[in-house]
Amino acid sequence: MRTLLKEQHPDLADLPLKEVVGGWGNQMWRLGDDLAVRMPRINQAPEPLRREHQWLPGLAAQLPLPVPTPLRLSDPSDSFPRTWMITTWVHGEPADHAPITAPAAADVLAEFLKALHTEAPADAPVSERSTLAPSPGFDEVQASVGRTDEIRAVWEDALAAPEWDGAPVWVHGDLHPANVVVADGTLTGVVDFEEVGAGDPANDLAAAWILLPEAERFLDAYGADDATVRRARGWAVTRALFLIAMGINGEKGIPGGKTHWGPIGRAALERVL
Repeated sequence: MRTLLKEQHPDLADLPLKEVVGGWGNQMWRLGDDLAVRMPRINQAPEPLRREHQWLPGLAAQLPLPVPTPLRLSDPSDSFPRTWMITTWVHGEPADHAPITAPAAADVLAEFLKALHTEAPADAPVSERSTLAPSPGFDEVQASVGRTDEIRAVWEDALAAPEWDGAPVWVHGDLHPANVVVADGTLTGVVDFEEVGAGDPANDLAAAWILLPEAERFLDAYGADDATVRRARGWAVTRALFLIAMGINGEKGIPGGKTHWGPIGRAALERVL
């Protein structure tokens, strides 16, 4: 990492550098007090980072919480064969290690998403999470947790709900506990905007059940209509099952699995049901 900085960003190369444990598709490093380095772990296409680098700085200016604002996009080289990025550092602990407990966090999240969910321009990238789709292993995971009929009822109701008929709005697309940060029990920042795009706000509203101790205060503060809430519950089911699946993978020792995500997913599923 230090070599890469010396090659492409020599003005930052002498700052303190600390590897950050965790992350999914990216390895994170903290650079000094206020910067971060994101390096893809797999040989993914550079488009997600390029999309984030293009659009997030403008969005960050309208958001009421800190986000990892892209500062420098770095090219592949002999030292590292993938596109990587330097962003601002968002202070706080990930919610999968420091859960949200303060009731007022519902208002904080609602204000953040209302500020984010503005009409996207015509040339904005389309969110890959615009259409309800089951998470990988949907059937197998729900069978492992029981309550299959209840899960299916929520899912089918979400599919039957009227589709979003407003203009596509900016959505984060991947709000789960590892992608928000917390201090003193409340939300203090949102990270990982690789899936930012234009789409249906219901995807992000699933966070009401995935992140918060109770959903009703958030939904009231946001002002979601009934159809959007129904679609959001469907997204919440599939996201909770994904967290449970990752926990099962962790228990089995499968690379990328996260044992501590299992209980988080099961608690979220209980809130949805």
